[in-house]
Amino acid sequence: MSNSYCAGRSPGVITGRTTPVGSRHRLPDMTPTEPAPPGFRSARGWTWPVVIMGVVAVGATIALVVPYVGLDVDASRIPTTSTLHYALLVAHIVTASVALVLGPLQFVPAVRARRAVHRVIGRCYLLVGVVPSALVGIPVAILSGRLLTQVGLTIPFLGWLVTAWLAVRAIRGGDVVAHHEWMMRNYALTFLAITARVLVPVMLVVQIPFSDGADPAAGVSSLIPVGQVLAWIVNLTIVEVLIRRRRVRAGLPARAAV
Repeated sequence: MSNSYCAGRSPGVITGRTTPVGSRHRLPDMTPTEPAPPGFRSARGWTWPVVIMGVVAVGATIALVVPYVGLDVDASRIPTTSTLHYALLVAHIVTASVALVLGPLQFVPAVRARRAVHRVIGRCYLLVGVVPSALVGIPVAILSGRLLTQVGLTIPFLGWLVTAWLAVRAIRGGDVVAHHEWMMRNYALTFLAITARVLVPVMLVVQIPFSDGADPAAGVSSLIPVGQVLAWIVNLTIVEVLIRRRRVRAGLPARAAV
């Protein structure tokens, strides 16, 4: 994602210069007329999936934020235990929304090719979105009072911070491929809120035949924590499969060193 975060370079610009010595895995050196290396899609190949993901992210973000615009505790879609809990929840949602919207932009080839823009968006994504959202998200999970939420959300929030740090460390070391992979994992965790809101209705529909006439909507609150946990597991699994397929096509080891 933010491949020029601390390096001042953009992987979207193809040059004929040799990459610095000491990186773990690098894109092969290419002249402007050479095709993209095996396993690394062309700019056009990445555009439409990213656009679709961006549209979904923007639409979902609007839906997530609207109930909290008026700062009405009673309008909260997530139960809160105190005024502090609600304030932290609002801060988490606002900052997470920044990450949700900015994340897809970092995968757009045209943005990655403009290293100054790419760097600014990447820093905003991490410093305005991911980091503060994760830091306030941990107490939000703990204050929920539900063990599954406390454990099931604290883990991805910590993972959010760890993958962000690993991505920054990779680009500082000049490892563009590892940086991109860690940012893919990072955005998979960012996308948790959207995936959870898809999984919960699906689980509701699946349990209808076994509800014995009871109102399925009554079980929504109990399914939300389950959906949240499944969401980050599903997202990371999908991204990991994509990363490994990408590495195989590029002739790189299926697993990269951390």
